[in-house]
Amino acid sequence: MENIKLAILYYSSTGTNYQMAQWAEAAAKEAGAEVKLAKVKETAPQAAIDSNPLWKAHSEATADVPEADVGMLEWADAIIFSVPTRFGHVPSQFQQFLDTTGGLWAQGKLANKVVSAMSSAQNPHGGQEATVLAVYTSMFHWGAIVAAPGYNDPALFKAGGNPYGTSVSVDQNGNMVEDVKDAVVYQAKHTVEVAQWIKNGRSQ
Repeated sequence: MENIKLAILYYSSTGTNYQMAQWAEAAAKEAGAEVKLAKVKETAPQAAIDSNPLWKAHSEATADVPEADVGMLEWADAIIFSVPTRFGHVPSQFQQFLDTTGGLWAQGKLANKVVSAMSSAQNPHGGQEATVLAVYTSMFHWGAIVAAPGYNDPALFKAGGNPYGTSVSVDQNGNMVEDVKDAVVYQAKHTVEVAQWIKNGRSQ
């Protein structure tokens, strides 16, 4: 049985979604997946980054993390996205990356990918659910298959009970308010499992 190829793409300004992506990476590898983790290219002006100590520190600390490219999407059987919310929507950096996927979409190369998404914001009702759903809206246009976590594990309730995808609140110092690690682990393993079902079915 072939291993699932999983791409984990994240955008993070201060490190929250990078941490979630790393937890997902470890869990997916434990589940037997071949994983590629990459960050969405930063497009904010350097002056804006430098004006926020947390943003600047994270940018420097992750300088060696590979940048996402559309080739990763074609390679992958499954994709996990982790992005913060911006006014209840995805960050412009992530949207710009999505806008580069039109060529693959037009060739039908993004159809039937298994996808799942996670998010964060500075308060519990800061738009995390809307952001995850915004990611899924684009995925429906791809013809992808959404593997949402639902309410299928106690870790999801412990993390705040978001059935669309793990989400977390972050305080002013960049610390996660809720304990979401177990929920991320469940979501990553669930995504790999669904992708394996689909891959096995298509190979028969």
